[in-house]
Amino acid sequence: MSKLDKLIDEYCPDGVEYVRIKEVASVSIGEFVHKNKQNPNGVYPVYNGGISYTGFYDEFNRTSNKIIISARGANAGFVNRVFVDFWAGNSCYTISVEEKYSDWNFIYYVLKNSENKLINEQQKGGIPAVSKKQVEEFYIPLPPLPVQQEIVRILDNFTELTTELTAELTAELTARKKQYEYYRDKLLTFGDEVPRVAISDLLVRTKGTNITAQRMKQLQKENGEVRIFAGGKTYADVDFKDIPQKDINLKPSIIVKSRGIIEFEYYDKPFSHKNEFWSYYSENKNVNIKFVYYYLSKNVNYFQHIANNMQMPQISIPVTDKFKIPLPPIEEQERIVSILDRFDALCNDLTSGLPAEIEARQKQYEYYRDKLLTFPARPKDANGANEVKA
Repeated sequence: MSKLDKLIDEYCPDGVEYVRIKEVASVSIGEFVHKNKQNPNGVYPVYNGGISYTGFYDEFNRTSNKIIISARGANAGFVNRVFVDFWAGNSCYTISVEEKYSDWNFIYYVLKNSENKLINEQQKGGIPAVSKKQVEEFYIPLPPLPVQQEIVRILDNFTELTTELTAELTAELTARKKQYEYYRDKLLTFGDEVPRVAISDLLVRTKGTNITAQRMKQLQKENGEVRIFAGGKTYADVDFKDIPQKDINLKPSIIVKSRGIIEFEYYDKPFSHKNEFWSYYSENKNVNIKFVYYYLSKNVNYFQHIANNMQMPQISIPVTDKFKIPLPPIEEQERIVSILDRFDALCNDLTSGLPAEIEARQKQYEYYRDKLLTFPARPKDANGANEVKA
């Protein structure tokens, strides 16, 4: 029997109390500080609703060892902890735990483990937000202090090991990506003996479909047969019947994401995309469409530079139509694609290689954290929480 099992048997064999955050801690919102007043040489980090601090300031309004929760914006509900004095901005809740009730790190781990629930309880409509009341009324398990402290010890050690391993794997992945980019650039650099041909003379350009982001969300299906691409990493999987047949592309293609984040995506299953984008496929037996994709990806900075000169980052159809692609013999194109496919799978595919290992380690950590922080409620607490006794 582990030390934790013995402590649970001794202190809470019949389950634990479940309490609201406000019964064991105070919740406060921070104060706005303009970026112009922040000092890169300041002492105190500024947290304002993001995943990390946004700058430094010469003053602090919160002392060390506090839990923070993002109040609004894209990261609303994100839980973090701060070990130093800091400035809390007006999009940042600070949770100050009363030490006579609990170990503040235990409360942090419980909230971090419940982060998705907090996020799912966001206020609907407009900017994503979590209210102060939602945080204060949030229920958490509260075993006796010796049990909390043993769980914190276990999770601190596990967190440190997971962080170290993830950092090592991430460093390895970064090195692999640099290696990939080096060989990609070498493979896709050609002399004057290789002819250059404009994309419009090589490929067939296709249109997308007229659809809104809201409609994409409505049509999304877990096993949808047609993928609709929007900006960035956003997409929706839908059925064939959900959009006009004429808007569905069936051939392996390059999707040009032409607004916001400028990038190219290769896709070889049925798809469409928002109609402000366009795509290309090949009907030329001397052109490997994926070779063209790799060459465009190699030169993505060229297209991003053009886009950034616009009021809103974007490129037009002529920018890609007129772009010239080197065209070695088809056998050479296929050889290059075969090499780059293997590199790409190792570096980027979440089902193999290092990214999958990083993801597996994180899931393993989250699984054991959840096991450690799941307790049966005492019978009298099954339908509510008791006040914590001092």
